[in-house]
Amino acid sequence: MIKFENHMGTIEISENYFVNLIGNTVTSCFGVVGMAHTNKRQQLRAFVKKGLLFPDQGVSVQKVAAGLVIELHIIMTYGLNINAICQSITNKVKYTVEEATGMEVAKIKVFVDGMKAES
Repeated sequence: MIKFENHMGTIEISENYFVNLIGNTVTSCFGVVGMAHTNKRQQLRAFVKKGLLFPDQGVSVQKVAAGLVIELHIIMTYGLNINAICQSITNKVKYTVEEATGMEVAKIKVFVDGMKAES
């Protein structure tokens, strides 16, 4: 649960909501082929349950004093400008999260963990 307080009271939003929101936003961006695993738990789960996609794959959200820190691990299309794609993802995720939740995004870290050729 991620909690924050405003003039109306305390709001609690589940991490599951964030990872679904962010995961869907990132995978809809141009140049993103998919999401990579962020930790060993996700790697083990993917190995055991082959072929299934999980909404939290490649997404990590933490609450800090300044707002939210979002960490993304992506796989992108080979041959595209990495900086432009990452900047586009950062802008889209920040806008989507702030509009949907009202919480400020302090930092978004995008890691390109792999490249795939277009098929």
